[in-house]
Amino acid sequence: MSLRWLLVLIATLLLYGCSDEDHTTTTSPGFAGLGQDADGFQHATPNQSLTFPADHSAHPDYRIEWWYLTANLEDTAGEPLGLQWTLFRQALMPPSERPAPTPWAADQLWMAHMAISQGEQHEVTERFGRSHSQAELSAPQESQAGVMTAPFHAWLDDWQLKASEEVGSTNFSPLTLTAYSGEGESRFGYSLTLTAEGPLVLHGDQGFSQKAANGQGSMYYSQPFWQIEGDVTLNGETKAVSGRGWLDREWSSQLLDARQSGWDWLSLHFNDGHKLMAFQLRGGGDDTDQEQGADYRSGTWITPQGDTTPLSNTDIIMTPLATSMVAGRDVPTRWRLEVPSEGVDINIEAPYANRWMTTSVPYWEGEVNINDRASGEPLGKGYLEMTGY
Repeated sequence: MSLRWLLVLIATLLLYGCSDEDHTTTTSPGFAGLGQDADGFQHATPNQSLTFPADHSAHPDYRIEWWYLTANLEDTAGEPLGLQWTLFRQALMPPSERPAPTPWAADQLWMAHMAISQGEQHEVTERFGRSHSQAELSAPQESQAGVMTAPFHAWLDDWQLKASEEVGSTNFSPLTLTAYSGEGESRFGYSLTLTAEGPLVLHGDQGFSQKAANGQGSMYYSQPFWQIEGDVTLNGETKAVSGRGWLDREWSSQLLDARQSGWDWLSLHFNDGHKLMAFQLRGGGDDTDQEQGADYRSGTWITPQGDTTPLSNTDIIMTPLATSMVAGRDVPTRWRLEVPSEGVDINIEAPYANRWMTTSVPYWEGEVNINDRASGEPLGKGYLEMTGY
């Protein structure tokens, strides 16, 4: 699913000044009501048809949106390495209230996160930007941040995910991702090529992903078949890397309701080629379902060919097995995940607990290993995101 959180805070951060520095907080803001006060915005509903390449671009009439990449890579020495790059958009006001575009007017605010994780090291940074939705349509290349489709290009300053002009406007592959931060020995970042080896995947009901029993939700699709190659710079050293990536695309005006405090989200690559997206929203489920509790779960089982099976609340069982103290919080870093209809009963464990994202709105995100519950056999790798702890 992917983020994912109180993007409305970006407005406050930009109004009072932001920088490219890390922000560490000691208390976790609540996630209840994310997407409330959505009057005047367009809403995600069932029976909407996704259209490509148009839906790779921004949807400024919705309140929140993101382009969210995670990757499980290895360097040439075989050492695992994880990375994240995310671009978030937040609409400041409904379309009917937007001012005319001027050099100082902004109705869309942007935030980008970048992280590299290897061993005990976890480097995190963020950036902020702004734009006007009308200016994006007339001259997108002049905006500090934005997304365009012909060819695809998502950026905030010089952080960018883009297609080559030669691939044509309808193609979403291959893409290049470039993002760096810092100088000298403290410099870190990456320059990567992403090639899709499978189709796009629509989640939920043909792209409508319900997030609570009351029916609200988001439009949600993924490209879970990226093969990634390129260079990563860490501790002043640049090394070649390769591996698998997962890109989530999601937009909504009412993502969570007031009963929900956060989520636990997984994207998993199995060694046999299958993939699984599963999330658990804490709260917002059917209170009459005592066996599953009041949480709301959903997911998608994906074959190596890209065929999908939607998973509902009753198809998924997520059980925390162990917690770790991270940034002063008890965070579940070992889980049991069961999908009985697909014969899945696995343990999911973070090899390193210190994957706290010290961003303006903090959360946990990091690499996980997949093991068979009964035998302990390694089955694959993936990413886990947890908010609201």
